[in-house]
Amino acid sequence: MCGICGIIYDDPSRPVEREVLVRMNRTMSHRGPDDEGYYIADGAGLAMRRLAIIDVDGGRQPVMSEKGDVIALENGEIYNFEELRRELLSKGHLFKSRTDSEVIPHLYEEEGEGLPKRLNGMFGIAVWDSSKRVLLLARDRMGEKPLYWTKRDGALIFASELKAILAYGKGWRPDRCAIQMYLAHEYVPAPHTIFEGVSKLEAGEMLLLKGGVLELRRYWSVPLGQERNDISETEAREKLLRLLSNSVKQRLVSDVPLGVFLSGGVDSSTILAMMARHMRPGDIKTFSISFSERSFDESHHARRVAGHFGTDHHEELCSPDSLIEILPKVTELLDEPFADPSIIPTYALSRFTREHVTVALGGDGGDELFAGYPTFQAERAANWYLKLPRAMRRSLVDPLARALTVSDENMSRHFLARQFLKGVERKDASRHPIWMGAFSDDELSELMIGGLACDVYSVEKRLYEEAFGSRGGNDLLYCYMRTYLAEDIFTKVDRASMGVSLETRAPFMAPEVVEFVSRLPYSMKLRGFRMKHLLKDAVSDLLPRGIAARPKKGFGVPIAKWVKGPLREMTLDLLSQGRMKREGFFDPEVVEGIVGDHFAGRADNRKKIWTLLMFQRWMERWGNA
Repeated sequence: MCGICGIIYDDPSRPVEREVLVRMNRTMSHRGPDDEGYYIADGAGLAMRRLAIIDVDGGRQPVMSEKGDVIALENGEIYNFEELRRELLSKGHLFKSRTDSEVIPHLYEEEGEGLPKRLNGMFGIAVWDSSKRVLLLARDRMGEKPLYWTKRDGALIFASELKAILAYGKGWRPDRCAIQMYLAHEYVPAPHTIFEGVSKLEAGEMLLLKGGVLELRRYWSVPLGQERNDISETEAREKLLRLLSNSVKQRLVSDVPLGVFLSGGVDSSTILAMMARHMRPGDIKTFSISFSERSFDESHHARRVAGHFGTDHHEELCSPDSLIEILPKVTELLDEPFADPSIIPTYALSRFTREHVTVALGGDGGDELFAGYPTFQAERAANWYLKLPRAMRRSLVDPLARALTVSDENMSRHFLARQFLKGVERKDASRHPIWMGAFSDDELSELMIGGLACDVYSVEKRLYEEAFGSRGGNDLLYCYMRTYLAEDIFTKVDRASMGVSLETRAPFMAPEVVEFVSRLPYSMKLRGFRMKHLLKDAVSDLLPRGIAARPKKGFGVPIAKWVKGPLREMTLDLLSQGRMKREGFFDPEVVEGIVGDHFAGRADNRKKIWTLLMFQRWMERWGNA
């Protein structure tokens, strides 16, 4: 696991300044505290920070081909590197180390632009072919690892984190369209970033720079329109467990201590059950955090699962005060505004886990593969709701839902009802981002000074067009995987874990698992209103009674209470009318109404306020980069 960055000038005679490259690279020291490496020659500069996982002593980067004309950087892990290494050795390639990254330059010599298709892993990679002056950048299939890039001043600049690109020079301006997309989604969806002229590669995408000409190309995508009707549920369950077992086995390769995040939910418990097939239970280290707020705590479920498998279990109690203390560190790590509050406990869990191990497996991706979010149930409910006469909806159902008592509890009935009603009338690609996000486009029209600068749902609309022909809900899963999973979940996990130099691995994201599950009928994933139907049936006998049937909970944070209590002064300061007027993005009176209604208990505006607060925190740190 590493951080990578580089500068490629169009003019090969223009020298890359080492001090600029060093400055960029060292903004990412947290991603790789063990080592750093540089390559500078003929208008090209490559750099990396290393977290040593495989071949701790010998796996330095950049790595090169035998002739030294192909230079490569890798952030992440290549899980099939041993297989690739044997293949390359048989073709006469010579290796200097046992590290996974060294297969990349040699494989490029064999495959050229087909390189990313051969890699099974989580990665952001850069390959510089110095003899042909060709740059290849690629992001892994599911977007577990990030990769940013920009074309500026006769150079292509890239990095694992946005802050490294910002360190190249001054004069970066916030993008108004991206700000509005952030407010709608609580993250900035790829390929957009918060700064004008800077992009991020999408999951499964590669960039080629040849002779100064730039091309973006998709090398892999989640299968669509290829649903299997020739497989029974029994066969599907058996094959799923085989694929997951193999995926976990691949992800246990490490020369440093390894463990697993354990929430007590079905996803992380499934990963633990698969680990128990390949390790002695007492050798497995499990990690969880508990919360003093009862409605947010599920640590007793994690303890049950850990006890069932006899793991070496570790648990840390997080109080509201301890989580709030983390906030400044987390916002320092986030060089793009990000409003998923679960990054705070994820950071706490990562920091605690890093005290014991260097690598942790987790259950990320299970919800997107198997329809595990309440919004998939809401989609079913919406179809019934919209069959009711409009007059009945307006005069009876809607008032009843709005009459529910405002509550600060996690996923309260009032909160769920209001979110449902906010998006249910939409029959296009905007429905689900409205349910998941903070502000609808209608609300943004009132909030933004000058109105909307773009269609904030343009990414979803493009993806739904790509998914046209996929039936029965798999189109929804496709969009979730390409947006929420890649740009929210994996952004959260990457920044939180790399902020403490911990590598995380997601076995659900193995290409063979994703391709198999994506081709299964949607009815095997959402059966009636039962989410994760196939996965739960497959693992129910492997887990303690009742674990597979548990409802979705997630890493909740008591935001509604925080902004009224310990974060009240910060909220009033960062969202004051004076600040709103000076910055010129948001209508001061609209913001004042949002905050005032929440403080008075008239509405639960936790998502809106938190999203605005995280933007203001970002503005303080990065707005004048």
